Amino acid sequence: MVKERRSLFSMIFGNNKPRQPTGQATQLKMMNGYMPIFSQFGNEAYASDVVRAAVDAIARNAAKLQPKHMRRNFKDGTVSLVDDNLQYLLSVQPNPFMNAYMFRYKVITQLYMQNNAFIYIRLDSKGNIKGFYPINASNTEFLEYNGEIFARFTFMGGDYITVPYVQLIHLRRFFYKDDIFGETNDYALYPTLELIHTTDQGIVNAIKTSAFIRGILKFTQILKRQDKKDRTKDFMDDYMNINNNGGVASVDGSMDYIDLKADPKIVNMPQMDFIEQKVYKYFGISKEIVTSNYTEQQWNAFYESILEPIGIQMGQEFTSKSFTGKEQGFGNEIMFEANRLQYASNATKVAVGTFLTNIGAASLDQILDMFNMPTIGGEEGSRRVQTLNMVNAKLADQYQTGNEGGDKGDGTQTTGN
Repeated sequence: MVKERRSLFSMIFGNNKPRQPTGQATQLKMMNGYMPIFSQFGNEAYASDVVRAAVDAIARNAAKLQPKHMRRNFKDGTVSLVDDNLQYLLSVQPNPFMNAYMFRYKVITQLYMQNNAFIYIRLDSKGNIKGFYPINASNTEFLEYNGEIFARFTFMGGDYITVPYVQLIHLRRFFYKDDIFGETNDYALYPTLELIHTTDQGIVNAIKTSAFIRGILKFTQILKRQDKKDRTKDFMDDYMNINNNGGVASVDGSMDYIDLKADPKIVNMPQMDFIEQKVYKYFGISKEIVTSNYTEQQWNAFYESILEPIGIQMGQEFTSKSFTGKEQGFGNEIMFEANRLQYASNATKVAVGTFLTNIGAASLDQILDMFNMPTIGGEEGSRRVQTLNMVNAKLADQYQTGNEGGDKGDGTQTTGN
């Protein structure tokens, strides 16, 4: 018996369909007169190996950012990790179709290819978050109904769904003229893509040209068509193959060989590097990061200029859309963090570890984790050590003078009880 096929669309939106407008929704009017419609761009750009390599380098490194559901205590400033279902969704499996790493990779790739990335927050009947789903629609249109904004997504297969904007995580790049959408890459990136395409075609044509006619055999006597083919074949078999190590050919008076010097023009390496650098510059990434041949300083620059802004935007957007105002008021937030010392040199790790232990700011487990070593755990692992060269500021006077008091300001010492 053949089972009935279910589409991925119905599996995501079929049960507990997002709240729909109960009446006729109209297009959302933008302040600057732009149409509230976004059409997908990026398929042609992603076909370029240079563009794909640059975006992949950003996505696979940004996907390492670790999301954490944190709760901040506004009284003492402490922040603690909340181990709940939301933390599981964020860090392990946001939805049944992908793990957390691939989820972040896909979202960030969409962000850099389209400058807009949408994530649908699926809720159960009680309003609890059940999953996060990246949406890759061919067309997005913003609607308004009774003062509320909705987004209508149309997919390549013809399906469409309308989702409340408050139920969407919306990440953007190049957020300038449009009131809601990030600007597309088409006008800015297309000239460079055409240049890359022309360069690639030039290399292909040059290779083809080198494999075309390399010479002409001119026969000095009239021969039958088949005889000319036979003698030409004999000449090629004898002299125009790689087995002719001598590199010398001989002809008699019945024929002349005329060499055709093909000189195909191709782009030289400096020009190709310049074209690649235009793409890398557009995405704000260096060649060393793309080729994984970076120094500690280059990685730090990449982290601060690319990864950290991505983490900040994702953290703020996930927080605002995952929690109500009341929940945020109780200190709930989502943070995307990374171990900045992951790619630091051992010398840097030793210097940082020494400083943190000197002032008692790091536990033994934190120091071990810094060097990618197994942690101890328990009370011993959480124990903090501190050098004797550091002293509690409140006890500094007692430490220096032996008195429990301090200098009153007139040169005399106060004493404790």
